[in-house]
Amino acid sequence: MNKLVASSILALAALGATAAPAAGIVRNTLPAMNGKPARILESAEVPAGATTLYVSGQLASPVDPAKPTEFGDTKTQALSALAKIKGILEKRGYAMSDIFKMTLFLAPDPKLGKMDFEGVNAAFETFFNVPSNPNTVARSAVQVGALAGPNFLVEIEVTAAKVK
Repeated sequence: MNKLVASSILALAALGATAAPAAGIVRNTLPAMNGKPARILESAEVPAGATTLYVSGQLASPVDPAKPTEFGDTKTQALSALAKIKGILEKRGYAMSDIFKMTLFLAPDPKLGKMDFEGVNAAFETFFNVPSNPNTVARSAVQVGALAGPNFLVEIEVTAAKVK
């Protein structure tokens, strides 16, 4: 009889554990500035059981297929890389709003002699903190000496997660 009671208690506990709603991803925001939400998060917390997708660094596509070594300025390249990321996420059942971590690798723009932080932020702001995606991400930006090719200025990698 004790085995039957113990088995019943364990079965009920297991049912209760699976019926409990999973906690969502927590996005710890930074304070708003000038009446606008902060561009990036302070941090993000992904609960156990969430599915996670790690997207390799994405580079821009050529602006004109007839000119395969021309990728545009930093903003243009960032828009291209983010569009590629959006396509990868959608193919895997995720959305841009599922991204919680982003790393930007920025090569110096020869015209500026340094990374174009304003250009990459302008591209970023078309995908995050907007009506179609009110979320933003924890983000790091690193200036690098060079990327995979001489005309690349931006490489972006992301991590996305969602609770099913």
